[in-house]
Amino acid sequence: MVTEKFRYQLRQEAQLWRSQNLIDSELYEHLATRYQFAELDTAAKNRFVMVLIGLGSVLLGLAAITFVAANWQVWNREVKVLLLMSLFVLVNGAGFYLWRSRRDRWQTRLGQGLLLLGSLILGANMGLMSQMFHQSGSVYQLYLVWGLAVLVMAASLQLTLLGMVAVILTGIGYWLGVPDLFRPGQISIYELALHHMPLLASLLFIPLAYWCRSRWIFGLAAVLVTASLEMNLIWQMNEFSDVTFMRGIIAAIATATPGALLWAYRDSFWLFHPAESPNFGSISRGLAVFFLGLLFYVFSFHFFWNYSPQFFFLEGKITSLDLLTLVDAFILAGLAIFAWVRLGHENHSRFGWQIDLSSTVIAAMILVSSALIYYQVTSGELGAIATFIFNVFFFLIAAGSIREALTEAQRKGFWFGIVLLVLQIFTRMFEYNTELVFKAIVLFLCGIGIIVAGLWFERYLRNLPPSATVTNES
Repeated sequence: MVTEKFRYQLRQEAQLWRSQNLIDSELYEHLATRYQFAELDTAAKNRFVMVLIGLGSVLLGLAAITFVAANWQVWNREVKVLLLMSLFVLVNGAGFYLWRSRRDRWQTRLGQGLLLLGSLILGANMGLMSQMFHQSGSVYQLYLVWGLAVLVMAASLQLTLLGMVAVILTGIGYWLGVPDLFRPGQISIYELALHHMPLLASLLFIPLAYWCRSRWIFGLAAVLVTASLEMNLIWQMNEFSDVTFMRGIIAAIATATPGALLWAYRDSFWLFHPAESPNFGSISRGLAVFFLGLLFYVFSFHFFWNYSPQFFFLEGKITSLDLLTLVDAFILAGLAIFAWVRLGHENHSRFGWQIDLSSTVIAAMILVSSALIYYQVTSGELGAIATFIFNVFFFLIAAGSIREALTEAQRKGFWFGIVLLVLQIFTRMFEYNTELVFKAIVLFLCGIGIIVAGLWFERYLRNLPPSATVTNES
């Protein structure tokens, strides 16, 4: 899918080519028609208007909720129900009519804003209705049901904005309900959803991202799947505190699965996906690099290997639910293995299965990391060796990001790598007892290094041929 940035750069280059008589006006018009140059000028304005409409819709929703709350005790139940249902139907009906009419762009944008307002009113209605009819429950249950309802709205309308709201509401519901993961006793369907949130979010929101062709929904859904998987596995390690072998296996899966699955994920992973869907693989790879960078940064601290992971373990009792919850982890781990098998076969190598240098380094780091964390959990004898290895891994992530950024002429990857390098130097300097003079020298050198690197990279980009930057941004 062609990005808007690519269209901007292509229009700039096409205008330059036409002024230099490299292309004639007819060819320029073909390019302008194909890539819709005329709509570029209004795109930024439309986004700004959408932000204003979205902000205004949120404020209107809060105003409606506040107004209802101020007069809530005065009205009887029938008036309350009629008021809530009328407001919900009117706002969503008007939003749907304007969004479907598509006679003018402002009507579509206003319709989307009203539908966003309707999704917020839906949550307020659910909360107030449950209060009126004395349906008690935890707040996280309201968010989970609210998120599911907005998901239905997003899927039926194929609307990205509502899809993002659905993911955010479900994520809020999950994190509000995390304390219930540790509560013993009989569980409800809501707690069961918390235990299986990684698989549930994968099944609900990844297809929604393809349906809406939205990179935002895919990114938010991938973050929710990864975060809930890590949280649930940490909880599982606590439950299996008396079974050392199983605790090590769970720790290894928690270390390896998110990074492996995100790095190897491709759109071709699915047999059926829209032909014009955005390239979700690039988003997934970016999240994999961020996850591994965060993981290696935590593991690079010396105290982690001296005091963890035993320091947060409590005495747990294994139940049938614990074994059932592990199904999510094993399914996602299996998908990660399958994705790597597909990744090796995509190169069509004469050796049958082959991956490039970057994937080889990532795979090696993931395997070594999971092996080390397994050994640490089961024996607890690693110390300075693990600290050194993960500092090397963290440096490789930073250096690899800079290398890829130079190859593809991308600023984000370059500055991400620079930030990781500076973070590693700062952390090691403050972690260990060093003299103030040494700290001052290091800070001075880091500041000079960042300035020199930034100036050099910008000059490097300017000296690249325009076609190189255009191709890499497409």
